[in-house]
Amino acid sequence: MPIATVAAIITSKGINTERILLTRRKVEPFKEMWCLPGGHIDKNEMAKDAIIREVKEEIGIDLEPSFFGYFDEIIPEKNIHAIVLVFTGKWIGEVIPSKDEVSQIGWFSISQTLSVPIAFEHNIIIDAYAKAQI
Repeated sequence: MPIATVAAIITSKGINTERILLTRRKVEPFKEMWCLPGGHIDKNEMAKDAIIREVKEEIGIDLEPSFFGYFDEIIPEKNIHAIVLVFTGKWIGEVIPSKDEVSQIGWFSISQTLSVPIAFEHNIIIDAYAKAQI
């Protein structure tokens, strides 16, 4: 049975390029790999509230989420079957990584995300986002 999760595409304008924030996981699964901020939707929690909470918990900023799309995430070798609801949006605050969940934060151009180990199937989400920006 699939579970419902959320992920956020947090962006910032760099010199001549848009950058995407990735977090390096401090926990399994995919420990030490990069991913989009996000996580599980709690029981009786709306998806929009879940992404606001997860972003605040993981990286300390306030997000005004806008729905981007959903993605099927099926990774049998990790026993993962999730429906990922992905949000973008304006954000405010200082980016501060959670000491419990995040070992590092990085800002990457879309092309740079191809050169780092990406957890889950977030590379597919980033690729879809890149194509939507063209």
